[in-house]
Amino acid sequence: MSRKQITGIGPAPRTGGDDSGCPILHVDMDAFFASVELLDRPELRGRPVIVGSPAGRGVVLSATYEARSYGVHSAMPMSRARRLCPQATVIPPSHGKYSEVSRGVMEIFHAVTPLVEPIASDEAFLDVGGAGRRLGPPGAIAAMIRAQVLERYGITCSVGVASSKFVAKLASKQCKPDGLLVVPAEEVVAFLHPLPVSALWGVGERTEQSLVRLGIRTVGDLARIPPATLRRELGQAVGAHLAALAWGRDERPVTAHVPDKSIGNEETFAADVDDPEVIRRELLRLSEKVAARMRGSGHVGRTVSVKLRRADFSTITRSRTLKEPTDVAQEIYVTACELFEAAGLERVRLRLVGVRMENLRPADSTSRQLALGERETGWREAERAMDKAIRRFGPDAVLPASLVRGRLDEMEA
Repeated sequence: MSRKQITGIGPAPRTGGDDSGCPILHVDMDAFFASVELLDRPELRGRPVIVGSPAGRGVVLSATYEARSYGVHSAMPMSRARRLCPQATVIPPSHGKYSEVSRGVMEIFHAVTPLVEPIASDEAFLDVGGAGRRLGPPGAIAAMIRAQVLERYGITCSVGVASSKFVAKLASKQCKPDGLLVVPAEEVVAFLHPLPVSALWGVGERTEQSLVRLGIRTVGDLARIPPATLRRELGQAVGAHLAALAWGRDERPVTAHVPDKSIGNEETFAADVDDPEVIRRELLRLSEKVAARMRGSGHVGRTVSVKLRRADFSTITRSRTLKEPTDVAQEIYVTACELFEAAGLERVRLRLVGVRMENLRPADSTSRQLALGERETGWREAERAMDKAIRRFGPDAVLPASLVRGRLDEMEA
């Protein structure tokens, strides 16, 4: 095959193949949260690092490739990750830092093309078909993006360049970390068919087991099965979907950013908690984080939702729709506490709590009208001032008094 993997940052790459029919890029940051943390901890470079709760509860948010070599991966329970790699350094997450870098990276993408479809804070699809005359062929654009991300933020990303979203995403995964892989349109089938069938979107553990029972282990094996047989064995929708992907057929366009439907945060406690004051402090902390994220993304929301998980893992949620949309933490917090009290779990041991805002809309589309005789509280102005201080001095620069007291209590305990 003439496709070529390019690693490292340098001048516009020679792809070794025709990328003229490859307008789709999938850009995926390498171990994003961990990479951002290492910017402040350069002495940990080259060592296994896990981002997650040091107490061992919750799941892995990110891990360096040195930790991944021991089998650690995102979404793995922290307790298992610590057993697999006990020598790893565990760093608690700093979501504010990740959001800031994510916004900057997305700005780089939007400077290339308006057709940017974020998949998460650390990855996105781009359609660069309209940027060729201004910036060059897709492979060169991909190299330029990688260079700019490294130069501005000191972290690396991997980019797949292909004729479809499906193949571009597979290509970025194949060249990780810190790589660039172009799959020319005429070589898509040759690229796909040696891959394990689990590489196809929609093939989970159960579907893979069904395919293996049919003797299907690679994408090439699946491609040789009559589509009618696949539809009969897997169902109409799944069978047709996999039959198309096995030949590289994916007609989905890159869809420009769709605003978040909800914004939320949750926390798993180091030990189960049945103290209502501790729960309320956590609800305040989460409300502060949710409100800051909403202001950062330019949204307000009307529906407050709380998530409460008992020690036995049973979970309940409660929500309430406000009269007016808000991005003010104090308003979110008051409602979250009322929902917590109404749930009747004030003396029940809880493992996890969460706060989420739903029913979002752009902040500039709504100007809150004060009712007759109502006075402005000043909370919004105070919280915007806190945002500025936090951006300049770090996440602990300004805290509500009750959260400061909570930390002092924890230090004394």
